[in-house]
Amino acid sequence: MTFSADSSFVVSYYIADAHSAETDRRMDQHPSVWITPLNRSELAHAIHQYLFRGLLTATAAQLAWRDFEHDCARGIWIQTVLPESIWETSIDLARRHGPTIGIRTLDSLHVACALELKAERFWTFDARQERLAQAIGLDTGP
Repeated sequence: MTFSADSSFVVSYYIADAHSAETDRRMDQHPSVWITPLNRSELAHAIHQYLFRGLLTATAAQLAWRDFEHDCARGIWIQTVLPESIWETSIDLARRHGPTIGIRTLDSLHVACALELKAERFWTFDARQERLAQAIGLDTGP
């Protein structure tokens, strides 16, 4: 089975939050998930936002990123490129579902990645992304 995750899922794996226990549970069952450069960028930004807000120390931020890099090297995260087709798919999703779901650009980009990578499951803790993924038939369950 193929899995794709948005950044909320990846962040919860490295920074303790309300979804971390669920992220750990899912990753224990299905240890290989596709991520894109978009996920990497958003994880870096999230870690440093936590640091900026004083919710992480500099040492904890460095450890979170080091753990992520280590997990990438171990193959826990399967790194893939952004398919060029995600841009048109994202536009199509905005046109078809923006008026009813209220999606943002990043919402449609994450879901477009899952679609274009032909993921069988899409994991997110973002309500808009989940509604969009379900509207187009992606499985968002564990």
